Amino acid sequence: MVPPSGSGTTGSAVIGRDRVRRSFPESRRRIEGEMKGSGPMRDVVIVGGGHNGLVCAAYLAMAGLKVTVLEQRPVVGGAAVTEEFHPGFRNSVAAYTVSLLNPKVIRDLDLPRHGLTVVEREVANFLPLDDGRYLKTGAGITKQEVAKFSIRDAERLDDYGARTEAVADVLRDLVLRTPPNVVSGGLFAALPELIKGGRVAQRLRGLGLDLQRELLDLFAMSAGHYLDRWFESAPIKAAYGFDSIVGNFASPYTPGSAYVLLHHVFGEVNGKKGAWGHAIGGMGAITQAMAKSAQSLGVEIHTSAPVKEVIVEKGRAAGAVTTDGRVFRADVVVSNLNPKLLFGTLVDPAAQPADFHHRISGWRCGSGTFRMNVALSELPDFTALPGKARAPHHTAGIIIAPSLDYMDRAYMDARRDGWSANPIVEVLIPSTLDPTLAPPGQHVASLFCQHVSPTLPDGSSWDDHREKVADLMIDTVTRHAPNFKGAVLGRQINSPLDLERTFGLVGGDIFHGALDLNQIFSARPMLGHADYRTPVAGLYMCGAGTHPGGGVTGAPGHNAAREIVADLKRRRLTRGG
Repeated sequence: MVPPSGSGTTGSAVIGRDRVRRSFPESRRRIEGEMKGSGPMRDVVIVGGGHNGLVCAAYLAMAGLKVTVLEQRPVVGGAAVTEEFHPGFRNSVAAYTVSLLNPKVIRDLDLPRHGLTVVEREVANFLPLDDGRYLKTGAGITKQEVAKFSIRDAERLDDYGARTEAVADVLRDLVLRTPPNVVSGGLFAALPELIKGGRVAQRLRGLGLDLQRELLDLFAMSAGHYLDRWFESAPIKAAYGFDSIVGNFASPYTPGSAYVLLHHVFGEVNGKKGAWGHAIGGMGAITQAMAKSAQSLGVEIHTSAPVKEVIVEKGRAAGAVTTDGRVFRADVVVSNLNPKLLFGTLVDPAAQPADFHHRISGWRCGSGTFRMNVALSELPDFTALPGKARAPHHTAGIIIAPSLDYMDRAYMDARRDGWSANPIVEVLIPSTLDPTLAPPGQHVASLFCQHVSPTLPDGSSWDDHREKVADLMIDTVTRHAPNFKGAVLGRQINSPLDLERTFGLVGGDIFHGALDLNQIFSARPMLGHADYRTPVAGLYMCGAGTHPGGGVTGAPGHNAAREIVADLKRRRLTRGG
């Protein structure tokens, strides 16, 4: 069910928020009248079958729980899905590349056995520049490439890499930990959180004072100022700085953007830290493998099952109701949705503490993402590195953004005009690594475009501008690869509004909420609720709006499942059985 343009959102297992808010009293009377016919009791109902919902379901099933997943769309996977968008051409629709998927999740769910294969890019990144030169980065080539622009910068790369990697290792260690929570209730209630906080402090002390300072810089500084301190040449700063604005509607000179840079570098592919790759079959291959793993453990998955309400009885979550009237009763309800959707759409405001409801209503969402897929008759022939035959740079993340200043101007223009005349575009051509995505000799490309404004400054709808902006994105790539526009056979466009109403990405936000200092770690989604528990008893969160945030990681689902199992064990012990 899709709302009118500009009217809120549908998302994974969600219907329009305004309609739900009006219908709470009527829905409650109907539910109470139908409760006897609500079917078997389950241990857990999960709202939203995105990748974190599937991971959470699998871990809960491993613990022996009876789990049901409700997904709005006809296919599970949320934003990590593969679809045919032009006859004979398939690609990842929204999420588009692999690095952050946690190795423990891959092992525990045995995803390779269920069909997942990830291949590494031959070149990490390729930046064609306006003056006809280019920069490539990747294992064994970055230093010699950077030396073309600055010997000094090439000599500093090892130190930069060692220091950022040491900090990234801390993040990797924290990804699968529940953050220390700010709690009330005296020493007894606070003791477990103090212990968790002590573990974190111990891990940070292990860095030593020098690297602790580096960590503080990466959490608080802008990516631009951080990189300016390290390097003098624009191309290497652009290559690293691009990660700071991916999914982040901000200038690389916005304070805190260095953390977004760091968030993107703590991943790995096939045991190689910091590497990026592609799933054979597209991102949907990841979530299909997750679904198969969960189902093999007994998880029940319902697709085309949008949820209209979380049932709350006597202050406790008791199940979920779908738009077609089905009632799924459970001891525990878990949401894989953006927190703003969950508490603004599915949970009656009267069931929420007033201060919580007020603050979660202000949860900040909105990335500057405009996502496209294009079917190509041939590979792009770049002026900076000519040739239509497949070459290593065609497997790279191809970044059209030659400098941090370029990115800064793109953001400023988008804030003023809605989009920049010179946007930031990353092109990936996964068919160079996975020929199953396109007919022989042809290709598919993902265009991950920044910056566009989540809401347009003149109040108009993205539906009125999406085609014009899509033309601009293709023209931007064509400036560097003159054959690109003529090679386009078909295209799929997802504006921020499309991403919101199709996948529940509010404001097109791929992270389910900005990764700012007051929305990360113990403050994600807010202080007092960083442990995947909500103020409604029996209702939990497992999506990217919880620690450690966005990206196809599986970590929020993993962590939430651990807390849910612990709570259920405590309840059973308290009951004496």
